[in-house]
Amino acid sequence: MLPDESLAIIQKIEEPLAQEKGIQLFIKREDLIHPEISGNKWRKLKYNLEEARSQGYFTLLTYGGVFSNHIAAVACAGQEFGFKTIGVIRGEESSKENPTLSRASEQGMTLHFVDRTSYREKNSPTFLAQLKQKFGDFYNIPEGGSNCLAIKGCREILPRSENYDYVCISVGTGGTIAGLITTKSLESKMLGFSSLKGDFLKGEVENLIRKCLLSEIQPWQVISDYHFGGYAKFDQNLISFINDFKKNHQIQLDPIYTGKLFYGVINLISKGFFTRGSKILVVHTGGLQGINGFIYRYGQLIEKPK
Repeated sequence: MLPDESLAIIQKIEEPLAQEKGIQLFIKREDLIHPEISGNKWRKLKYNLEEARSQGYFTLLTYGGVFSNHIAAVACAGQEFGFKTIGVIRGEESSKENPTLSRASEQGMTLHFVDRTSYREKNSPTFLAQLKQKFGDFYNIPEGGSNCLAIKGCREILPRSENYDYVCISVGTGGTIAGLITTKSLESKMLGFSSLKGDFLKGEVENLIRKCLLSEIQPWQVISDYHFGGYAKFDQNLISFINDFKKNHQIQLDPIYTGKLFYGVINLISKGFFTRGSKILVVHTGGLQGINGFIYRYGQLIEKPK
């Protein structure tokens, strides 16, 4: 089954709080593109896969943590599109039995585990030379998939036929929001909701745009108030919100990215951040495979996706 972008429909969310505040709330269902290569992971990989093929590569190599959505997506994409895949994993080999890595292995990905110190050197020429000596030639995809070709793919997320006052999206490595804020023919303010603790993401996004010789077209900001303590951190408020959202809207969110995104959007609505009459589009970037890893670590706090 190949990814199908036409499945990424836009739905109106009938959220009582938004209605009370005079806000129209919509969701772009990028999570529906594919069961495993979903959302921004497909958008980031799309043109990288084309480039790898055009350059004659047969192997994709990339990087990530032991529960990485990106690792999971690359493994599946390799199987679907006929590439060998290698995942350079930050962590211990004992993690290979977790749901993310065991699934990646099932799909043919070779897992190469490195410690945190070595992982920090992943972009150095010496580290890359060692990988090529071990694995042979490969097409190199950065952690999270964020490069210039990823930005090109992410620029195709938003519909051109209708404008929104705000477009909201979760932010991890910055490639997705970099695509959105460099998209022409839009008149929306882009709000990125950071899943990581700290204020460094704005600089990361700016560096990525500069590296790709692009220009910021849309106004934007990164909101860092809803990371719940940092990457993969959570509390019962977040878990309850995710479960209630699924019950009320029949839409599954994950606790790493999209749950924090929607929690932040609803909380800002309650605080009057958005003016009455605003139209808000929230982009669901997928990543639901991460729920299996979350359950693996913490138990059945969230319903397992079907």
